[in-house]
Amino acid sequence: MAAPQNKPLVVLAAGGTGGHVFPAEALAAELIGRGFHLVLVTDRRGGNLKGRLAELETYKVRAGGVSGKSLFSIFFSIFEIVIGTLKAWLLIRRLKPVVAVGFGGYASVPTMLAAVCSGTKAALHEQNAVLGRGNLLLANWVKKIATSFEEVTSIPQTSKPNIVVTGMPVRPAVILVRDRAYPDLGPNDNIHLVVFGGSQGAHIFSTVVPGALKYIDEGLRKRIKVTQQSRPEDLERTEEAYRALGVDAEISSFFNDIPDRIANAHLVICRSGASTIAEITTIGRPAIMVPYFYAVDDHQSRNAHAVCEVGGGWVIPEVSFTDHVLAGRIESLFSIPKILENAAAASKVAGKPDAAGDLADMVVGLILNDLNEDQRRSHERLTS
Repeated sequence: MAAPQNKPLVVLAAGGTGGHVFPAEALAAELIGRGFHLVLVTDRRGGNLKGRLAELETYKVRAGGVSGKSLFSIFFSIFEIVIGTLKAWLLIRRLKPVVAVGFGGYASVPTMLAAVCSGTKAALHEQNAVLGRGNLLLANWVKKIATSFEEVTSIPQTSKPNIVVTGMPVRPAVILVRDRAYPDLGPNDNIHLVVFGGSQGAHIFSTVVPGALKYIDEGLRKRIKVTQQSRPEDLERTEEAYRALGVDAEISSFFNDIPDRIANAHLVICRSGASTIAEITTIGRPAIMVPYFYAVDDHQSRNAHAVCEVGGGWVIPEVSFTDHVLAGRIESLFSIPKILENAAAASKVAGKPDAAGDLADMVVGLILNDLNEDQRRSHERLTS
């Protein structure tokens, strides 16, 4: 199928977790605004996408990871990838896109393999500070690799000249609060603590954070106002723990205004997935980061250390994240507010609010790179 009105066609390959889907959605919005036509290729999990991706013409291909525990599961996953790649290859031959962009995860692998095999220009976006396994498989075959961090490990040496640091796109609501100044923190001011870990919170936070507040100085504790995202099964117990301490806490399994709450925070306690890191650095708030212990290739630790290295926060490994350790860190930070102010400033410097536009620029540059002058003029007319 040809692109409407001869608009250049771009294929996006994404699916699975929000970390892979958010940048694809941001790029879709940017490229649609620049006059491109887009289609999405995903796997069976891509049926409930929202936002701009839900508006795109969508195709599904089979995909599977190869990290199963049994020989049979590995064999079955490879079979799924082969079948998905064949279907994606036929689809790309029919659609004839000018470029295909993959966002990591096994959902994107068949489509990107098919794009490379068909001779279609291909690019990747890596959200984490460790190149994901799907992207690693494709790294030597694509034209460009956009990264969210300045330093990304596991990238093959031969692929490093193709790296473009674009950052991790964030939601518009995050950009809207970027210019908000770090809240005043005088000796008698309320202290706003925001705690979240993934889409529905983290169980360990519901145990350790109220446990830590029990051990801090009473005068400091009375100033603390907590906003915490908690798992539904932990809500009642977490609320009771704060109530017993006399701490003003708002607990919910979901906040639809989390960017605004982060902007109001003096300190954030969080996991260190790519989307979380992008949001706290774009807004510019200091964070205590507790990397998820079971993250693939320990990528959350590397994400967190990237923020720590620029002075934007502090890392506490999950195995060390105890009531007493957190209590000591909270007391030490709030005893010298200037440390938090400096960390907030460093965090904001590390943020990349123009990530979506920079990612779109990379894709457009890839398209224009091999065009002659007449073709460039024609392209500019079509996308103007």
